[in-house]
Amino acid sequence: MLQINALVFDAYGRRFFDGASLTLAPGVKAGLVGLNGVGKSTLFKLILGHHQPGGGEILMPKGWRVASVDQEIAASPQHLIDAVLALDTRRANLLKALETADPMHQAEIHHDLYAIQADRAPSRAAEILSGLGFSNADLTRPISDFSGGWRMRAALAGALLAEPDLLLLDEPTNYLDLEGALWLEAKLKRYPNAALMISHDRDLLNEAVDAIVHVTGQKLDYYSGNYDNFEQMRAEKARLNAANRAKQEAERAHLQGFIDRFGAKASKATQAQSRMKKLAKLPPIAANIEDRVAPFLLPSPEKQLAPPVLRLEDVSIGYDDAVILRNVNIRLDPDDRIGVLGVNGAGKSTFAKLLAGALSEKHGVQWRDRRMTVAWFHQHQIEAMDPEDTPLEMMRRARPEETESKRRARLGSFGMTVEKVETKVKDLSGGERARLLLNMVAMDGPHLLILDEPTNHLDIDSRRALLDALNDYEGAVLIITHDRSLVELVADRLWLVDQGTVKTFTGSMDDYAKLVIERAKTATREDAAANAAPKQANINSKEARKAAAAARQAIAPLKKKADDLERKIETTGNQIKLLDHKLADPDLYTKDKTKAVSLGKDKAKLESDLVRLEAEWMEAAEAYENARLEAGV
Repeated sequence: MLQINALVFDAYGRRFFDGASLTLAPGVKAGLVGLNGVGKSTLFKLILGHHQPGGGEILMPKGWRVASVDQEIAASPQHLIDAVLALDTRRANLLKALETADPMHQAEIHHDLYAIQADRAPSRAAEILSGLGFSNADLTRPISDFSGGWRMRAALAGALLAEPDLLLLDEPTNYLDLEGALWLEAKLKRYPNAALMISHDRDLLNEAVDAIVHVTGQKLDYYSGNYDNFEQMRAEKARLNAANRAKQEAERAHLQGFIDRFGAKASKATQAQSRMKKLAKLPPIAANIEDRVAPFLLPSPEKQLAPPVLRLEDVSIGYDDAVILRNVNIRLDPDDRIGVLGVNGAGKSTFAKLLAGALSEKHGVQWRDRRMTVAWFHQHQIEAMDPEDTPLEMMRRARPEETESKRRARLGSFGMTVEKVETKVKDLSGGERARLLLNMVAMDGPHLLILDEPTNHLDIDSRRALLDALNDYEGAVLIITHDRSLVELVADRLWLVDQGTVKTFTGSMDDYAKLVIERAKTATREDAAANAAPKQANINSKEARKAAAAARQAIAPLKKKADDLERKIETTGNQIKLLDHKLADPDLYTKDKTKAVSLGKDKAKLESDLVRLEAEWMEAAEAYENARLEAGV
């Protein structure tokens, strides 16, 4: 298990942890939550040994494998599938050792490879990559062909493939579309080992974790259950804390009143002294300090427009000679709340550019109200910010006619403190940059607000503040996001970008989630079927079925022998584990030495049997595989 005891850590002139403790049992998946900047990523660096604690200790079982996804795979000519397989270092090291091992050690290495199902690694890697949005053709493309975001996905695939004893994930859905986030959620539900994940994705924290670890007040507070349970328990804890504080304050006031009234009287001196001592011993109860975040300001348009504000008829959209979307027929009204769905690369951002006026239609008719104003927020704006710029300088350019005090007041309403308004962009957190830009693009009260992944850098409380602002905003909203709960709580209509067009999706987000999972399963089955196609294309399907059935029948005895030996190996291994458990009891050696000796002999015989069975299984498995390949099945 992961055990953190009385952790103390200082950096950058501040204290991150002061006496923080946590125990994470094997197999438990926990979400790590807290406001931006409280030290969540710092905790990961401490666990990985990149930082050294100033006090306390971080303990893990010897040999525990820990993996994180903290950087993208480096660009290289290596094929995607090979780069991901290489991230499973346990498998890679065993295969390398096998090349030079002597015959005696080869059997041991083969056993270890079998235990981790090394032969299934390529198909598992392909399945994971497919779930994260890569196509079958991508598997043999060089890593250098992919952007940084896609290389981050590949790094995530490698970590999931390796299945370390402790998996550390920092905002794993940030580089994923909604479809990838849904797949990852389902994958993490089934993850067999311990995991600690920093996430502000409420759905992920509700569906894929067993516990929540809250970083607050330089401590680590552990709550069993999902995020909704955590919020309920935290609210109840705050209520009880407030009640106890009120009760204690009343007791303090009562004791102090007695002291003030009778402290000077000789007849009451003893009682007054007793109450003074009791008052001094009352332990303080900390006041509830709410983690408050500044609200988002999304002014509504001063004057509403008549419907529709925009209409597309048989519109085609693209770049140069390439058409990305065609036959688009949609209508947008002043109060529409639209959630845009679709996989990465389907054309969602291209569609958003057209609606924002940054791209013209190639064919068809686009009609829009000439008075309509549009505010468009997208992630590239954050990436394009000048690192030497400051919020105040940005506001000066945006509002040259305003006074300096009014500019500062406006930035303050965005959540920029006095110190932050003149802080360089490079020293602001991702959440602070996102908050600043989102407030700035919307500050003129647009008729249409287009948000392309607005929550990537926002913590859960900031996402809730954005939700509140969007529900108060009275213009039209079009939102593209992998945050499923934000779509569910904001959008009243769904548009699906798929198969080269944009159409209305009539189901709910739950229906879309089921569709995505079913598509992934279908794609996996189709890939498996394609890989299992007969080698000779000139054999018709009926003859191929007959030939395959005959081949399977011919090699069935070999398969049965290998399977029987595999079951015997498993049974023998379980018997050895049972004896190990009995022999681990220290009382056995004092109460019944004869039994201890007998159990030891039984274990030695079983271990000898296991070595023999494994050798027989290797021969049987090799014979079966050779026969299967020769038969083409």
